[in-house]
Amino acid sequence: MNKRLMMPLLAAFSFFTASAAFARTVTDDVGNTVTVPQQARRIADGWYAHHSLLMTLGAGDRIVATVNHASDRPWMFKIQPSLHQALAVHGRTFNSEALLAAKVDAVFVPAQDADADAYRRAGLPTLVMRFDDFPSLQRSLLTTAEVVGTPQARQRALAYNAYLNQQIAAIQAKTAGLKESQRPRVLHIQSLHPLKVDGRNTLIDTWIRLAGGRNAAAEVDGNMKEISPESVLFWQPDIIIIGAGAGTLADSDYAALFASLRAVKQHQVWQNPAGVFPWDRYGTEAALQIQWAAKLLHPQRFPQLDMVKTTRDFYQRFFDYPLNADEAQRILQAKSPD
Repeated sequence: MNKRLMMPLLAAFSFFTASAAFARTVTDDVGNTVTVPQQARRIADGWYAHHSLLMTLGAGDRIVATVNHASDRPWMFKIQPSLHQALAVHGRTFNSEALLAAKVDAVFVPAQDADADAYRRAGLPTLVMRFDDFPSLQRSLLTTAEVVGTPQARQRALAYNAYLNQQIAAIQAKTAGLKESQRPRVLHIQSLHPLKVDGRNTLIDTWIRLAGGRNAAAEVDGNMKEISPESVLFWQPDIIIIGAGAGTLADSDYAALFASLRAVKQHQVWQNPAGVFPWDRYGTEAALQIQWAAKLLHPQRFPQLDMVKTTRDFYQRFFDYPLNADEAQRILQAKSPD
C-alpha cells in the first residue's frame, strides 16, 4: 500500500486504540453499563436537577449543552456563568447531530427519558440518572463523579455525602423522639394553578418527616398530584410551604377560601428557598433544605442554626461561590439575584 495512504490509516488506528485503552465502563442509576472516556470533559445534561450535582463536583463548566435557562434558574446561571455559552434547548430533547458536532463525551438524562435511545444510536454515551431519596442521591453523585473522572470530582462526592450524612444525623438526634402530637402537619404545595401537592413516597415527604413534621397530604401517593381545595380544608395543615415559583397564597384564587386554615390564621405560610435549584426538590441543596425545614418546624430545638451562615458556607464549599449575606437572604426568600 502507498505509504502516503497508510500514514492516515495508522494514525486513525492509533487514535482509536488509545481511545479504547482509556475507555471505562460505568453503571448508571438504572443499571445500564455505559462505556465512557477516561474523563468526560464535554457534557450534555438533559435533567434540570442534575446540573446541581455536576456543579457540586466542580464540573459545572463541563456542561456544553443544557435544558436549563437563565430566566428559570437565575441563580444557577449566576453561580455557573459558563452555562450562558452552552447549547440550550427548549424542553428536554437535544439534537444528536448537534451534540456530536459539539464533541460531547457523555449525556445525562432523567429516568424514562424518551430520547435516550436516539442518543445511544448516535454513538453518544448516555447515562440515565434517578434519585428520589437521600441514599439514591448520594449514589447518583458518586456515579456522576465517576463519569467526570477526576480526583477532585470523586473527593467532592465523598465530601458532600459525608456532609449530608452529618446533617441528617444531627437533625434526627433532635427530632426522632418527637411524639406524633409534637409533629406539626405540613402541607407542601408545588403549584397553585392548578393546585398540586406532594404526598408520600417522595423526597418531600422524607424531609418533612426528618425535620419533625407530618405530611398533611400523606394520603396522596407521589409528587405533584392535583387535588381539590376541599382536601386542604379537610387536612387543616399547621404549616404550609409553597414551592418557589408557584406564587403566593395571598395572590392566588384560594386566598379567601383558605383564610380559615390554621396555618393561615397563625401566619405559618412560607415560600420554599430556591438557589441553584429549588431546595425542596431534586438537587444537592437538599442538604440545606433539611436544615431550613427543621429550623422552621422546631425553632426551639435548633436555636444555634443560622441559615444565612449555613447557606454561605455551603455555597462556598460545594459551588465555589462566595455568597454574601444579602444573596443568602434572597435565596432563603426564594428571590432572584439583584
